[in-house]
Amino acid sequence: MKYRARLPIAAAACALCVQSAWPAAPQVDAITRQTAHDIFKQLIEINTTDSIGSTTVAAQAMAQRLLDAGFPKADVAVVGPNDRKGNMVARYRGRAGSKLKPILIIGHIDVVEARREDWTTDPFRLVEQDGYFYGRGTLDMKSSDAVAVSDFIRLKREGFVPDRDIILALTADEEGGKSNGVDWLLKNHRDLIDAEYALNPDAGIGGVSTDHGKPLAVEFEATEKLYADYQVLATNPGGHSSLPRPDNAIYQVADALARLEKSPFPFALNAVTREYFAQMAMIETGQRAADVRAILATPPDPAAIQRLSQDAIYNSTMRTTCVATMMSAGQAPNALPQRAAANVNCRIFPGHSQEEIRLSLVKLFDDPRLTVRYQSDSGELSDHGSDRMAMTPPPPRPDVLGSLRRIAAQLWPGTPVIPIMATVASDSMYTMTAGIPTYGVSGLAVDRDDIRMHGKDERIKVDSYYTDVEFYYLYLKALTTH
Repeated sequence: MKYRARLPIAAAACALCVQSAWPAAPQVDAITRQTAHDIFKQLIEINTTDSIGSTTVAAQAMAQRLLDAGFPKADVAVVGPNDRKGNMVARYRGRAGSKLKPILIIGHIDVVEARREDWTTDPFRLVEQDGYFYGRGTLDMKSSDAVAVSDFIRLKREGFVPDRDIILALTADEEGGKSNGVDWLLKNHRDLIDAEYALNPDAGIGGVSTDHGKPLAVEFEATEKLYADYQVLATNPGGHSSLPRPDNAIYQVADALARLEKSPFPFALNAVTREYFAQMAMIETGQRAADVRAILATPPDPAAIQRLSQDAIYNSTMRTTCVATMMSAGQAPNALPQRAAANVNCRIFPGHSQEEIRLSLVKLFDDPRLTVRYQSDSGELSDHGSDRMAMTPPPPRPDVLGSLRRIAAQLWPGTPVIPIMATVASDSMYTMTAGIPTYGVSGLAVDRDDIRMHGKDERIKVDSYYTDVEFYYLYLKALTTH
């Protein structure tokens, strides 16, 4: 997961007017607390990076946890395309004879790379200090994986019988690599994970947005953008640097990126973002509140769009965004570059495809000397992007949203539940494409100014982790007790 959207500062200030204090963390029983800690520690300390790690080792460890807790061997499987990219699928059996289709929980167990010399602590050790857990994956998303496994064990220990099966899939290669686990399972073992709907507690979508520990909103991720990378390439015969040429490959790419910076994609709304802004209009104040109302009008006010676009979160919620993230050029300091390339990373608004955006970039750059090619997650380049659209928002389910509101009111009283469109991409795109409506729901609280996923010293608050253990326990019971 790449980035987590947060409420703007003005909204935070207003929200604090109605929620003045962070409620005490719920008291998780001692056995569950110890189990949740040990599972979290075990997951963090298994290296699951694409370069040298193994999701299979983590999948097998979690499978053994469930087997030791009394889950039948027939209901716990570790499967994958090779010995390093294993996925664990476990089924919590519901009431005998139930005609209800299962609920699926998906969570990736791979993490992005981390170097010891870049961190204050060892990224592959769970370190608890100053009220935080540190380690690669504490936020994205081994905390959520550990919560799910811990709650499966807790429910099993209590003898709870849900009204339907609950399936947990812990999977590989969400952060990159060639063996995405959700995609592979859908193509090779659909029977193991087929469900009426799915929950994705990925830390980058949904969750509790906080300001210095005070809850601002419980975010319900109803849809998300589509991820895409494009290579912008210029080639040239080069030559001696003492004889500059006007067709310098670096300048060609730089000119294209300058155009990109100054040419935002068109304003857009969908059912989810319209509802999001409608709720934000009641939280914001002054000019910001007026502008939010103005973009919801028909037609939307261009001046209001322009002003709100200065806020990074609002800007990314209102349109497709593309930004240059990497560059490489030249072969020697005293030679004209024979090649210059940039990576343009796009987050595509629902209803548009990767190929549509590639063609939009070609039109924007308007330079036949450049090539714009789609780059897959595995790094393969092609002259045509996928025609698959970003996921269409699924219809809201009263049970999913209603149960969330009830549990949120219990754990974070007075905090609004707000539907969001995640500006990231996640494994939800695979389940959604396969016809399984998917919702981003998490009880993990993260300060909007302390989002360290993919970065140095990734961390979460200790109390936030144990509150999430309680949240998912209560939420799963609410969803499966009727």
